Amino acid sequence: MRNKVVSAADAAAVIRSGDTLACSGFVGIGTPDELLAALSKRFLETGEPRNLTLVFAAGQGDGKDRGLNRLGHDSLLKRAIGGHWGLIPKVAQLALDNRIEAYNLPQGCISQLYRDIAAGKPGMLSKVGLGTFVDPRQAGGKINAVTTDDLVGLMEIDGQEFLFYKAFPIDVAFVRGTTADAHGNITMEREALTLDNLAMAMAARNSGGVVIAQVERIAKTGSLNPRAVRIPGALVDCVVIAAPEHHRQTYATDYSPAFSAEIQVPLDNLKHLPLDERKIIARRCALELPVDGVVNLGIGMPEGVAAVANEERVLDLITLTAEPGVIGGVPAAGLDFGAAFNVEAVIDQNQQFDFYDGGGLDLACLGMAECDAQGNVNVSRFGTRLAGAGGFINISQNARTLLLAGTFTAGGLEVAVEHGGLRIVQEGRAQKFRQSVEQITFAGSRAAALGQRVLYVTERCVFELTVQGMRLVEVAPGIDIQRDILDQMGFRPLIDAPRTMDPSIFLNSPMDLRSRLLDLNLSGRIHYDTQRDLLFLNFQHLQLRQQQDIDAIRLAVEQQCRVIGHKVAVVVNYDGFDIDDELADAYALMVHTLEDHFYTRVSRYASGAFRRMRLAQVLTRTITPALFDNLEAATEAAKPD
Repeated sequence: MRNKVVSAADAAAVIRSGDTLACSGFVGIGTPDELLAALSKRFLETGEPRNLTLVFAAGQGDGKDRGLNRLGHDSLLKRAIGGHWGLIPKVAQLALDNRIEAYNLPQGCISQLYRDIAAGKPGMLSKVGLGTFVDPRQAGGKINAVTTDDLVGLMEIDGQEFLFYKAFPIDVAFVRGTTADAHGNITMEREALTLDNLAMAMAARNSGGVVIAQVERIAKTGSLNPRAVRIPGALVDCVVIAAPEHHRQTYATDYSPAFSAEIQVPLDNLKHLPLDERKIIARRCALELPVDGVVNLGIGMPEGVAAVANEERVLDLITLTAEPGVIGGVPAAGLDFGAAFNVEAVIDQNQQFDFYDGGGLDLACLGMAECDAQGNVNVSRFGTRLAGAGGFINISQNARTLLLAGTFTAGGLEVAVEHGGLRIVQEGRAQKFRQSVEQITFAGSRAAALGQRVLYVTERCVFELTVQGMRLVEVAPGIDIQRDILDQMGFRPLIDAPRTMDPSIFLNSPMDLRSRLLDLNLSGRIHYDTQRDLLFLNFQHLQLRQQQDIDAIRLAVEQQCRVIGHKVAVVVNYDGFDIDDELADAYALMVHTLEDHFYTRVSRYASGAFRRMRLAQVLTRTITPALFDNLEAATEAAKPD
């Protein structure tokens, strides 16, 4: 079939009852609404096809009628396997009413599973989901009582636990691009994302299935740049030209050349947030931004962090990312979420999750709906409301530093920011810090055991996750701990002399965040663990540009060591550390002097082989350094024999 262009009705006619249909899309980006509308129309007119299994990684809908909501009919679907359900209430209601079998699996795992199906593998191994509702020791990702088949298993390899996500054949793949030729070659030049289209097409093709592509225009055969072709025609069975209303770039934007990286736009026009509870939370989170680090910001409350970073002129110091494949730039919000302004690169969604799952994120900031005494967080299920996990499990479980952001209470909360502090005008009706959460989307106890740094940031206080549970570490000026915090919680956190939240957060003027991120700020970077007799030096993202910087480090460390009163084992975090070449000799001499006078042994760690090589080149001028790639290995090496 050399001319593969057909009508939407003819394309929908090839789908058989009982087929497994995989659909591309992220909210409204890349969602093939022409194909979904044609499938819905055929079913409503003929009653066929029936009993489909629907597979989707990200949420594909507008919370009303578009996207996968078009398939929310009795008997059309038998089963749905999805990552995010909050934007498809019509399908979600079928699941909640036990009218279909339904699974909620991590978005990234479904995305990666397409590749393994394409490769003919039996499934995918991952640690993502351990300790959460996806773990078969809890619910195995099952949403309701009529869902009985186990799609997730537990395996042990070399003493480590993994989840096994089972593969299954894909009979039909709905994919989307911009331009096709008559042979079915697909480009995506006007799409905001590339998503999993290629992997899905390969999965369907190698399952003996059908690949149906939606595009907005047809080009002469042979005229497409082969390097721009994202889905080869050999994988595509038929092509459908969409009506413009069914091929919007996002559900909020018909088309923006900024989202397709045709142009870059000035960011000065982005609105500054008003000084309310959302901006307070965003500002506190922004204080954690790692210079030269890679960051993920979730939808909702975390979106404000990008606005604060832009207002404070620090976007050039970090790399923001979004889970569907955006790297760099500023993520868009609302129904544009997933797209971004001024991106540096766009990669496939499954590749982005490979990077996330492997520990590539220096920091993630995600929303927080409810939290319990063990630090578990639920963002996925609330009684009769099914939100789904989306990429939350992949991202939260693997980021080196995790910020969980949300207001302290919900439903009618009103605050006043005045006199450099915070006053609760009206408390929210619903407690978010509860004795136990309804569903575990983030497993706090597992994160604590692994040593992950986790902060829970609200407008009035900040908690830190410890192996003993949640610890109150910061309180906003003007807040009464008993009245405004403890009385509004379902459990009592650990309390040990909490600090006052940074006063600049509550002032209606810039925080001078750029200077804060680039300054040494050594007082908060040196910590002595009395129980383990270990001195931790956090030199993460320090930028040493003058001799005074070296002198400041030496003085601060010497003072702490004299307080300790004996030689001590030391662990140093050099992640993102940078020093001017002309200062290397002076820095190495300073390190050698400290080791001689104050240390029993010292281990150092930094991510990235090149960074460790550069660090070794500096330090080997005076010492033989022990360098590791993570905190756990460095801490183990520093322990006494």
